[in-house]
Amino acid sequence: MSAKAEIITIGDEILYGQTLDTNSHWISGELDQLGIKVIRKTTIPDLENHILAAFAEAETRADIILITGGLGPTNDDLTKPCLAKYFGVELEMNEEALTELTELYARSGWELSELNRGQAIQPVGAAKITNELGTAPGIWLEQNDTIFISMPGVPFEMKGIMEKEVLPKLKARFVTGNIHHRILKTGGIAESTLAEKLESWEANLPSHMKLAYLPSLAQVKLRLTAIGEDLKQLEIDADEQIQKCIPLIQKYIYATENISLEERVGQLLREQGKTISCAESCTGGYLSHLFTTIPGSSDYFQGSYVAYSYEIKEKALKVDHKLLTEKGAVSEEVVIQMARNIRKVFNTDIGVSLSGIAGPGGATPDKPVGTIWIAYSDANNTFAKKFIFAKDRKLNIQLSAIVALNIVRRNLMP
Repeated sequence: MSAKAEIITIGDEILYGQTLDTNSHWISGELDQLGIKVIRKTTIPDLENHILAAFAEAETRADIILITGGLGPTNDDLTKPCLAKYFGVELEMNEEALTELTELYARSGWELSELNRGQAIQPVGAAKITNELGTAPGIWLEQNDTIFISMPGVPFEMKGIMEKEVLPKLKARFVTGNIHHRILKTGGIAESTLAEKLESWEANLPSHMKLAYLPSLAQVKLRLTAIGEDLKQLEIDADEQIQKCIPLIQKYIYATENISLEERVGQLLREQGKTISCAESCTGGYLSHLFTTIPGSSDYFQGSYVAYSYEIKEKALKVDHKLLTEKGAVSEEVVIQMARNIRKVFNTDIGVSLSGIAGPGGATPDKPVGTIWIAYSDANNTFAKKFIFAKDRKLNIQLSAIVALNIVRRNLMP
């Protein structure tokens, strides 16, 4: 059985939503590569009773407890005194840590104040973990066959300590198994429908494999996890199962690696030597933004118009005035003209257009909030589809762009 780890993140700023906890996400990925299973992540405030309770609970279930935050020199940094209290020891000056701290401040031309000297204080019996990128060294303590590792909350400092000191020691210490993941990314299918299509295949997976459904906006990532001692055999086993799975949901799969939908669409466009342009109304340029997040997207993405008003739709995209007044901007006829005409404006192989009621206002009885029309046009095929998404404006914008990307992908696939 592989070692089990728990991650404890300490900091009021995380609980308040002022700081995003990227540390536990990164740590989990690194431990996964070693075959160490993260069984729980906990975020707690800068309060002694919460910290001590979290330590006690984690020790009952984990072999390794990784703690980030609370190692600074100020009064609200409680991790070191709490570790000392939990282990029943005093705090003392670690002379090696103090020497390193003094040299760092001298090199930097800073004054080493008494408060800063306090960062070299550690619980008696703790092993110092050198922090080459900051002033707060990490702490390594052990009791009852459980390792406590405390690190700074600053992400680049934590990563430096993990990569140089912690991960090599954990790898050498634990005889770990292996965890191997295979990914299938799908679009244009609901999680429940996907589960129905895969029900029989999933039920017959070998006992050392497990399938996870990881839904996001208009997409579902499938993660097949194989656990065992022989990594090469795990890779063979997982590949065998993936090959059985793919034919069941072929048309919905856009990647067999962990890449974004916009990246996959870009790959297809580049492979086929095709170009694309966008005419956006309700999405306000969000689809174009997704295209241009990919490096080198200028190879295939030529440009876009955010034609938000009727006037711009007419002047820039040559949408027929009568169509706009009779059918409205949120209509099949209008988005088809937008898609066809944006192709002409930018001389691209493909044109995509979007127009809808993002909300919260602008709805009519026959066009409620969330009504979105998306059109696709190329040399051989032009069509539009109507969707009813959500009541939330931001969600409608994001969903519209992702669904549009998937429409492009489907039309580029063989």
